[in-house]
Order: sequence, then C-alpha cells, then structure tokens
Amino acid sequence: MIETRVCIDDTLGPFDCKLDPANRWNGWLSPHFPLDSARRLSAQTLRMAEEYGYDCTDTIHVIEGREDSPDTVHIIEGGPSRHGEEDEVLAVAVRVNWRHVDRDAGRAATVTEATPQARKAARRRKPGGRGARRVVIVHIRWMYLDEGSDTAASIVAPDDEGLYSIGGWEWTWHFASWWCLCGSDQDWHVLDCLCGVTRGQALALKEAAPRVGAILRRDAPGATAALFETTTAPRIVTVVDGATELDLGEGGPYDTETLGEADAVLRAALGSGPIEGGPHWLRFEPAAR
Repeated sequence: MIETRVCIDDTLGPFDCKLDPANRWNGWLSPHFPLDSARRLSAQTLRMAEEYGYDCTDTIHVIEGREDSPDTVHIIEGGPSRHGEEDEVLAVAVRVNWRHVDRDAGRAATVTEATPQARKAARRRKPGGRGARRVVIVHIRWMYLDEGSDTAASIVAPDDEGLYSIGGWEWTWHFASWWCLCGSDQDWHVLDCLCGVTRGQALALKEAAPRVGAILRRDAPGATAALFETTTAPRIVTVVDGATELDLGEGGPYDTETLGEADAVLRAALGSGPIEGGPHWLRFEPAAR
C-alpha cells in the first residue's frame, strides 16, 4: 500500500488515499479513503447528482452518530423513478445500531425500502448520546436501484486501518498528477521529477505564482508571464506582456526593488539553491485591462 491521490478525470477528486498499485480492475485503481476524503467525495457526488440527475450518478452518504446513541433510521432520497408510479421519488431507509458500528459496520447498518413506517421512525428519533463519534457510509447506485436491484445500495465498512474502499473494482479511479516546472506530469506519490524539481517545489511555486504576478503587475498591469533562471538562486530574467517582452533595464517599468521583491517570493517557494532544467516560465492571469 502506498499513500497517494486519485481522481476520475475532472469529475471527482483529487482525494488522498492509500492503495496497492498492483491491485487493478481493468487497469483502474482501487483506493482506500480516510474519512475526510470520504466526506469530500460524498459532497462531490451529491453535487453531481443534483446537476446531472440521480439516474446516472452514484452517490456516497456519510451518516453521523455516537457509539451510545439509540438505534436510528435515516431516509435518503434521490431523483424521480423512471419505472415506478408517477411522481414516485427513489428512496432508501438506513437502519443503524450505533452500539455495534465500531465492531462491524457492515452488519450494524442495513439498507431497506423507505416504507411509511421507516419514514415515521426516521422522524421520531435522531442520533444522540455523548460517546465516541461514529459514522456509517452508504453507497447508492440509483440507476440500478430504480431497476429493482437488491444490491444497488450498500454499506461501506472500514478496513483494518479505518479506511473506506469506495468505488474500488467499480469506478475508473486513476492517479492524480502534479505538474513539474519542466512541463512533465508526475503521479502524485512520485516526489521528484527526473529534472530535479521536487513535488514540494512545484506546488509551492503554484501557490507563489499569484503573488509574483501581483508584484509584477503593479508597474506593468498587462504582464502575463515571467522567465526565471535557476542556475543559482532563482531570479527573474524576463517578463512578457503576451508576446511582447518588457524591458527590465533602465527605462523599463521595473526598478531593482520590485524585481527583488518578486525574486524573494520565488526563493521562499523554491529555496535559494540551483534547480536543474532551467530557465522556467511562470505564468499568471493578467489584470483586467
């Protein structure tokens, strides 16, 4: 198992996780998510369902409770049914025995039909107690639920490390990437590019770019990119406005103090040592004209 990040194109993620890179389904990954990632994944699936429809979206739900809470029932509703009666809304009832969640979440929670009796029970009792916090995670495949499948909704039990396998051997998870200064992309868990730039430096530069841009645009509002040299400590050697190179000498828009201020931001992000593969471009959005 390695620590990395995964995503599904630009649709879901990126999320922190652990996974075995050799454990693949048709080439796709099977990640195990910590609870924080599972919460973020849940929020993204719910937004997708609202935007694109429940009939084409799986949703993940995180139900909160405490270990000394009484048993509760939770109603989860989706979109309209395509196969049921008119105006029928798809829904399930999740029954949770909170006292047993920590021992066996897969058995302590069950998914059943959202009957009138289940809806009444859900209104009557909410999770309470003061014990340790517990969660139950539910995965609902609404399209198959609408077709009558009895396995379309399932409880996602944590593994031995308390991680949740969501979408493994089912969804098209792949490694999230980070982009190096040299222009190559690396899988998230790869910490060093072949050119010598580290993931930390690349991410720090991405965060520093707006600050560098704001400094350079004070005197040249149309500045769109800067070229910086890294044979020694990083320093800006060229600034451009679109295809036009700005004069960095006497008579140009910048004084030594302004360029030094921008260089200091670069060095705070990248360090003061040389970096292979330079010079490198740093691009930022121009100010509104």
